[in-house]
Amino acid sequence: MKKYILFLIMIVQYSFAQQQRKLVWEENFNGSSLNEKDWNFELGDGCPNCGWGNNERQLYTKTNHKVANNQLTIVGKKEGNTYTSTRITTQGKKEFQYGRFEARAKLPVGQGVWPAFWMLGSNIKQVGWPLCGEIDILEYVGKEPHMVFTSLHTQASHGNTINTKKTKFENIEKGFHIYAVEWTKDKMDFFVDDQLVYTFQPEQKTEATWPYNQPFYLIVNMAIGGNFGGPEVDDTILPQEFVIDYIRVYQ
Repeated sequence: MKKYILFLIMIVQYSFAQQQRKLVWEENFNGSSLNEKDWNFELGDGCPNCGWGNNERQLYTKTNHKVANNQLTIVGKKEGNTYTSTRITTQGKKEFQYGRFEARAKLPVGQGVWPAFWMLGSNIKQVGWPLCGEIDILEYVGKEPHMVFTSLHTQASHGNTINTKKTKFENIEKGFHIYAVEWTKDKMDFFVDDQLVYTFQPEQKTEATWPYNQPFYLIVNMAIGGNFGGPEVDDTILPQEFVIDYIRVYQ
């Protein structure tokens, strides 16, 4: 009975928190092109940090996406011997400190795809990575079906994926799902379809363990291959689509 009461209290607290938040920004992908007042394209192979620091195989272009029917679709494909995809960010345009950040998305599938919805600290140009901090709200790799990864990268972990959780969802590849983080000055809670999957709350908060006391910007991309997504890529599954229905920020 005691556990049941505590569970009810948690539900009430969660519902109250949801009611208290206000929608401060949303991207519904209206029209037929990306709104470049809010978004930047990151292009190329990431050089001089080639392979985007992860030995990824793709070149990012402005042409591997479409905006239609109020959705963004990023297409990963192989053209000749070249893999191509799209990566967009809100760096310098839409940056936020604390709140709930969520995206409703449909995943690509197959060996080699690596879609992500994530955030980086706005001071990355001044202090570099990983001191700036990284928040991975969603990562999925086709070589591990049914698994959703939520992770944080800090200076204390030397950028390695130590603060992380891998959660199994049998039907995650089917249809759209909501991926979210609720970030406060004290902790981060990660959700998939409102199911809490991971909490990050270090006891000692220093620049190295908690760079999350500053604004961050949003990133959406689909990598191909790489240290995490590959290294092998099954060319027969390409092209693949990463579809974003919306992105919302509540504070």
